[in-house]
Amino acid sequence: MRSHICSAGSAATIASNAARELSSSPGGLRTSGRIWANSKRSVLIILQALDAAGKDGAIKHVLSGVNPQGVTVQSFKAPTSEERLHHFLWRPAQVLPPRGRIAIFNRSYYEEVLVVRVHPAFLDSQFLPERERDLPLDELWQSRYAAINDFEKRINHDADITILKFFLNVSKDEQRERFIERLERPEKNWKFSGNDLRERGYWDAYQEAYQDTLSATSTQDPPWHVIPADRKLFARAAIADIITRRIGALNLQPPELSEEQREDLTKARQELGI
Repeated sequence: MRSHICSAGSAATIASNAARELSSSPGGLRTSGRIWANSKRSVLIILQALDAAGKDGAIKHVLSGVNPQGVTVQSFKAPTSEERLHHFLWRPAQVLPPRGRIAIFNRSYYEEVLVVRVHPAFLDSQFLPERERDLPLDELWQSRYAAINDFEKRINHDADITILKFFLNVSKDEQRERFIERLERPEKNWKFSGNDLRERGYWDAYQEAYQDTLSATSTQDPPWHVIPADRKLFARAAIADIITRRIGALNLQPPELSEEQREDLTKARQELGI
C-alpha cells in the first residue's frame, strides 16, 4: 500500500504553512487562483471517513479562503433510482471538475466498496455488469477496486485532473465523544442521526473494508493520505498543507496576455495616471 500517513508531531509546522497558503488576504489565494487563471488542469479532492470524523468541518475551514466560483462540493448519499440503473462509476463521471476548477467529493464512489461491502444487500437494487453478477463477493470487490484504479488513471491522464484522496481516521473512542457532544449540546442536535449510531455497530467491518480498500486503491498517483482525525485542528491543517503543496507542484503559470489585452492594460494605466 502506498498510502501516506501524516504524523501529528509536525502539527505546528503544518498549521503555519496551511494558514499562510489559505489565508483570505489578497495575496494568499495561490492554490485556487493558479488553477482558475491557468485553466489547463483541474483538481478533484476526495474525503472519506467514518461518521463524525470531521469531513464537513475540514471542507468549511480548510477551504474557506478559496474562490467559491472555482469550487464545487458534491455529497455522495444513497444513489437515486436513476443512478442505480448505471455502473457505479457513472455518477462521479457526471460531476468531475472541468478545467480550471476544484471539485470536492464529500464521500465518493468509494462508498461502493465500503458501505456496500458492509451491507452487501444493497447490491440487490444495483446495476451489475453481466461479468460481475455471479461473482463471489470477494471477487466482486477486487473487480471494483480494479475499475476504480482504471477510472482514476484515465481521468488523471486523459482529462488532466489531479486527484487528492484523504481518509480521515477517527478513533472509536473519539467518535463516541463526538456523538455524545451532538446529543448533549442543543446547537449540535441536528448533526445527530440514529443511523450513525447503528453504523457504529459495524465498526470492525468498516475497519476491514477501509484497510482493504486503501491497500488496493492507493497507487503512486494518486495515493491515499491517511489523516489522524482525533485532533480537528491538526487534521484540517494537514489536509490544507497537502493540497497547497500538491497544487504548487503543478507549477501552473498565469496565462500569457494577448496583444489586445496588453493594450487594454496600457490604456488603463494612462487613465489612472500610473
